[in-house]
Amino acid sequence: MSPASKELLKKVRMIVPPMLEKFHKGMLGRVAVIGGSENYTGAPYFSAMASARLGADLSHVICTPPAANVIKTYSPNLMVHPIMHETPHPSSASQVATPVIAMLAHLHSLVIGPGLGRDALMQSTVAEVISAARERNIPLVLDADALWLIQQKPELVKGYKECILTPNVVEFGRLAEAVGVDTEGDTGRKGCQALANALGGVMVVRKGGVDWISDGTDERTVTGDGEGGRKRSGGQGDTLTGSIGTLLAWRNMYLDGAWDTEGGMGREETLMLAAWGGSAITRECSRLAFIERGRSLQASDLTDKVPIAFETLIGEKEESKL
Repeated sequence: MSPASKELLKKVRMIVPPMLEKFHKGMLGRVAVIGGSENYTGAPYFSAMASARLGADLSHVICTPPAANVIKTYSPNLMVHPIMHETPHPSSASQVATPVIAMLAHLHSLVIGPGLGRDALMQSTVAEVISAARERNIPLVLDADALWLIQQKPELVKGYKECILTPNVVEFGRLAEAVGVDTEGDTGRKGCQALANALGGVMVVRKGGVDWISDGTDERTVTGDGEGGRKRSGGQGDTLTGSIGTLLAWRNMYLDGAWDTEGGMGREETLMLAAWGGSAITRECSRLAFIERGRSLQASDLTDKVPIAFETLIGEKEESKL
């Protein structure tokens, strides 16, 4: 691990809350994943379970009824809400979005995209939810088909500095084209900064052999360069989104001074640390799972490695131990 990564890990550890007796249920993270449709049930599960395994108190999945029936069989630890709907459905996007928006007041962070699909009603509903979350200053993590929505309507997130996008190389290229950014084939530092700046300072995590993370500034442009596994099975990015979701919840606690914090870091730096920390944990999960599974590795193999990766990279605080 590079010296720069070691220093970043020290800072990530600062935003991780200790487990104190004074904390009550929900304080250590209330995270929701919006996604899960008739054809896609694995992605939201992997994201929500990564959030839970990293340490969020309450992990929700907001999905369609057919997806909910399946996801509920995967784990009893998740709270699954069958309130999203696909076309054809008699309700409008605003009507479908209403109960989702009502949940926002109870959440620390929101992940949108895993298993979402491109159904018109689902996409329109998510657009309403993003706007409502932005009004309430709720941190967002957008991935997969939520990024497809942003390609069509970049104004939904432009200038919102509580938002993290997690595109792969292909999605990155499409986003850059959508906002008129010529990266000249550069998907590293230069390209990542250019896309983040075009979106008004949104944090971009460009996934790849090395993850590039930037809000457009030199100060907050970093690399996730930890060693990962060599199997590129689908679904590993869902571990990333769930991990970032929990780190964003902990960031809220840090910024609110919920414990005797250190570092005096602000919103922009801690947003970058949540994105980078999620990258580091996911890459370590991938490395550990690959050592064990090799070319048979699947996304589910990363889930059980999340607490091990946390302990390896960050470690539990003394105040949390019995």
